[in-house]
Amino acid sequence: MNAAAQNIAPSSEARSFLDRDHRLLIDGKWVPAASGEVTEIFDPATEQKLATAAAGGKEDIDRAVAAARKALRGEWSKLTSYDRTRLILKLADELEANIGLASEIETLDNGMPRMVAHYSIASFGCDFLRYYAGWATKISGETIPVSPQGVRNGESLTYTRREPIGVVGAIIPWNAPLIMATLKLGPALAAGCTVVLKPAELTPLAALFLGDLVKRVGFPDGVINIVTGYGETAGAALAAHPDVDKIAFTGSTEVGKKIIAASIGNLKRVTLELGGKSPMVVFPDADLDKVIPGVTRGAFFLNGQNCMAGTRLFVHGDIFDTVVERVAQMASQFRIGHGLSPDSDLGPLISGEQRERVMGYVEAGRKSGAELVCGGDVLPGRGFFMKPTLFSKTTMDMSIAREEIFGPVLCVQAFSDSDLQAVANEANRSIYGLSGSVWTRDISVAHRMAAMIDAGQVSINCHAAVDPAIPFGGNRQSGWGREFGREGLDAYLKTKATTVIY
Repeated sequence: MNAAAQNIAPSSEARSFLDRDHRLLIDGKWVPAASGEVTEIFDPATEQKLATAAAGGKEDIDRAVAAARKALRGEWSKLTSYDRTRLILKLADELEANIGLASEIETLDNGMPRMVAHYSIASFGCDFLRYYAGWATKISGETIPVSPQGVRNGESLTYTRREPIGVVGAIIPWNAPLIMATLKLGPALAAGCTVVLKPAELTPLAALFLGDLVKRVGFPDGVINIVTGYGETAGAALAAHPDVDKIAFTGSTEVGKKIIAASIGNLKRVTLELGGKSPMVVFPDADLDKVIPGVTRGAFFLNGQNCMAGTRLFVHGDIFDTVVERVAQMASQFRIGHGLSPDSDLGPLISGEQRERVMGYVEAGRKSGAELVCGGDVLPGRGFFMKPTLFSKTTMDMSIAREEIFGPVLCVQAFSDSDLQAVANEANRSIYGLSGSVWTRDISVAHRMAAMIDAGQVSINCHAAVDPAIPFGGNRQSGWGREFGREGLDAYLKTKATTVIY
């Protein structure tokens, strides 16, 4: 089904939000961009204009960073860790209380099915905030038994404090806008930092809705600032700003490298969650009733527009034909339509430009000799829809198997070598190392293969296991540092050692 055949309209509550004058949140106030410029926001399922939002630039970033610095030194710094916990919990409660409207805005902003938005906001938004709210009261230093400068034991005291890194610039992508905002805010706020949030120019609405909740909850002015605008203006200004202490970025590897270059000026701390081309390795003894839905959803969740997508499927030759046939059958049965339709399993790609990019890879796959099993077409009518696409008989020399497509394209490759290292070597033939999965009933093979896959996260008999407490991040060109869990909090803290000699 195509969105053009549907009569989908936002609810009156969502329409009221969309029709607002969408401004920047700076120092607790909604203000226009200094230039007065705006950007138009479109529904990717209908190509119709949804709203306009302020197009912030360098001057607006300067104002937001100044507000964040003032808040860092002001009321926010005087709140106890218990106060921070209460505020973050209140934000989670407010988001949960408004999850219906939040998920509708997320769907209109991004195109994802509403059921996916609802589930993701509940589990990765509300739960994530609550997880880090609990950490705020558990940040502590330690005493160190040392005798500096030759003093006798017991005549000195050395202790450490864990302090907020400072002002954080959070730059988030368009593939899950509201969820990504909460993933950045949770640990930063728990650590006691202040934030300037820069959402993607294609999807600013969800972040602005979150800004409403931030004001409603009662965070001190300047603790959370939201500057919408373009990456090459607002994003670049934030990354290079001399008074920003840390950049937390999620997006493409190409832009991540630009972030690193921009950070050199003041050597700000940088964490990067970047691209992926994640392998899924299926052994002949695997339970296919779990494998088929697991790898199919692993590849096509959010139309493959997610960094963890399992877009390289390695299948043992003994079961290769069966797996390809069943995955193709399931992929072909996905219902495609407007995200607000309860029948939709997949929505549109984010933009016409992105769909053209993905279709360019599909054409490259055809020309390279890969076997197109299903999909490979766009859907007629309005909206940026395309069919889930499966290529068989691929090799790692093909661009479709080697490069991140960020779309609904799965490449399948057979293996027959009983040497696990040979299989791992093929799975690791990528510049990326974000996620991966192993499918087998043999626990020894599972753990050995998981250890050999060079990725920040490997799942066994599932793909991309995510929980607020599980560290998440990539190796090689998939990123720097880790998010989630205690490691995700550490990135927002600095350590100060203090020594007293009696």
